Amino acid sequence: MPPVLDPSQSKVDGLAFLGLSFARASEVGHPDSVTHQTAFDLNDIQDRAYEYVFSTNDDGWLVGGGEPLDSYKLPAPDSAHVEIMRIGTYRPEWGGLDREKLIAALQSGDILIPQIEVVPTAVVANGDVPPELEIRFDMDYEVGSEDEFVKSNDDLPVNWQLRFLHNQLFHKFQFPSRFCPGAHHSTILRKAEFRSSAHRDTYFQQCNKVVRQWRQQGVQPLVWDPANDTPGIQRLACQYQGQVVHEPAYQSGLYLFTDRTRITHHFAPNFLPPYNTPEKRHIIYQFLKEQWNETTLSWQPVVAKKRKLDDEPTRE
Repeated sequence: MPPVLDPSQSKVDGLAFLGLSFARASEVGHPDSVTHQTAFDLNDIQDRAYEYVFSTNDDGWLVGGGEPLDSYKLPAPDSAHVEIMRIGTYRPEWGGLDREKLIAALQSGDILIPQIEVVPTAVVANGDVPPELEIRFDMDYEVGSEDEFVKSNDDLPVNWQLRFLHNQLFHKFQFPSRFCPGAHHSTILRKAEFRSSAHRDTYFQQCNKVVRQWRQQGVQPLVWDPANDTPGIQRLACQYQGQVVHEPAYQSGLYLFTDRTRITHHFAPNFLPPYNTPEKRHIIYQFLKEQWNETTLSWQPVVAKKRKLDDEPTRE
C-alpha cells in the first residue's frame, strides 16, 4: 500500500501530482514526445538495443523520447518526471486536494519555488522483483546544525530544491491521499530482467560512467524553448512577498500533472537566486532540516552535524 497520510480516507488511488518534467524529444523515440529540458539526454543510460536487458513490462523505455511507433512494446511519448507530492485526485471526498485551491496557494506565494537546478546522482534497481530502474536525485550532504549551515561558505547541497519543495508542500497541505513515491527519483523502466548477472553489472558500469559525467558538469536548469512550447500547459507566475515574480531568466519551476502523460500547469520560480546568503540560507534550512518518514508518517530531524552522503553514482 502506498504510504498515504490517511489510508482510511483515501478512496481512489489517483495519479495527479506536482513534480518536475524531464521529457525530451528524440529521433529514436515517439514522434509526439515534447522537450521540457535539454540538460540530460536520458538515452545515454538506456539499453534500447537490449544488449543487457532481456525483458521489461509492456511500457518499455519510459524516457529518452519514449517508445517509438515501430516498437514491439507499447508506443508512447516520453513521460520522464520526478514526483514531489502525489495528490491522487482533485476530489476531497476521495481523499484528494481541490485543484483550484492548490493553484491559488501556489500562485499566492505560500510555497517558495526556487529555480530548479539538478543533477542525477545515481542509477539504481529498486527493491521490486523484477525491479524498476530509477534515476536518483539525492542531496550530496545533510545540512547539520542551523548555525553551521547558515554561516558556511560551502555550496548548497546538490538537488536541495527537491526536499525544499517537498517539505514545504507536506507542511502546507494535509489531505488523506498525500505521499511521495520514493523521494526523489525518475523511473526509466519497469520489470527489468537482465540477460545475466554479468550483463547487469556491465549495464550499471555504463550508467556509472554517464552519471559521473553529468555530476562533473554540475547542476543544470530544466528549461524549454518558448518558441516550441507544449500546447495546453498554462504557465503561471507566482507571488513573492506580495509581488508577482516574472523573470524570464529563471523559468525552471514546478509542473502539475493529471498523470505522467498529461501536464496542465507550470509554476515559475518565485524564490530567485542568489541563494548563498545568510538570509536565504536561513529560509532554506528551515525546510532541509527534517525528512518525512514514510513508515511512521511523521517528521524526523536530520543529523546534528553536517554529513556527506554516499557519492557513488550508481548503485544496485
